[in-house]
Amino acid sequence: MMLRFQHSEYLWALALLLVLQLAFISISWWKRSSIRKLGDPVLVEKLFTGYSRRRFAFRFLLIFLAFFFGVLGLANIQKGSRMEKITRKGVDVVIALDVSKSMLAGDVKPDRLTRAKQLISKLVDKLDNDRVGLVVFAGNAYLQMPLTIDYSAAKMYLSTVSPDMIPTQGTAIGQAIQVSDDAFNKKERKHKSLIIISDGEDHDEAAISKANAAFDAGVVINTIGIGSPAGSPLPDPETGSYKKDRDGNTVISKLNEEELKRIAAAGKGIYEHLDNNTEEVVNSLVHKIDSMEQKEFGENIFTDYNSYFQYFLVISLILLVAEFFIPEIKRSTRANVVTATEKP
Repeated sequence: MMLRFQHSEYLWALALLLVLQLAFISISWWKRSSIRKLGDPVLVEKLFTGYSRRRFAFRFLLIFLAFFFGVLGLANIQKGSRMEKITRKGVDVVIALDVSKSMLAGDVKPDRLTRAKQLISKLVDKLDNDRVGLVVFAGNAYLQMPLTIDYSAAKMYLSTVSPDMIPTQGTAIGQAIQVSDDAFNKKERKHKSLIIISDGEDHDEAAISKANAAFDAGVVINTIGIGSPAGSPLPDPETGSYKKDRDGNTVISKLNEEELKRIAAAGKGIYEHLDNNTEEVVNSLVHKIDSMEQKEFGENIFTDYNSYFQYFLVISLILLVAEFFIPEIKRSTRANVVTATEKP
């Protein structure tokens, strides 16, 4: 069973649920604070005839759930309904993305990692029949997504990438090359392209030897350097300022172009510097990939999907209607008050 979100970008709206929860807490605190100012809370609440805290909380819960199901409806959960074997002609492309904290430097706006992800997204849009895989690395390297022609899945995996996914810091390019090489078909000695995107900082000595070994196995290695050779200070989320070393000096992260150029030379690929010229770099990579000898391969993929957004939107609508018709004041109490006022 293959499930996916057609519009996974809408799932970011779920972060607003935290805003709703904070709003509920703030309103509840304000109400309690106002009651305390009037006098004893127990006695004051009795003056609010028929008012129910539980009803207020229940109405909020309905709004909370309605928003949740509404977002799921907009993202549109889909289930694969028909699978076909598609024969394509292309190249296997593995992208190794540096997610170390140095990639948060702001010498490339908005930061190095965000710009790198934008580059990958644009590259995927221009790939046609090529399979694409994703490796992430910092102090260690992991295969985030195996080779696939499902480009929407590739973008979904890409959207989850962050420096927090690898706690060990560093720039283990050598290990990233090894993990990427393992992701390719070992029986083939061509049709394989590796794209490394990194600032090259804190590289390991094994990178060149791993690049030579990968090229001997048929992998062409292209490198993308991101950042400024002059360097940029690193933001520190804990202090809201820039990161300091043990001596109190501001840590400066610099692009190591020479190392990335050496890796590209060992892998008989190209080196490109990414700053604000994203489109030019993408075109260079596409041209390099298209110039490679291509292969035919078949893959079973879902070609038709059933959408289920309508069920989630109906649930959301029902919850909103229910919230609208549930009063905070008990009806029976209100009726008693009306009857009492009508008596002579």
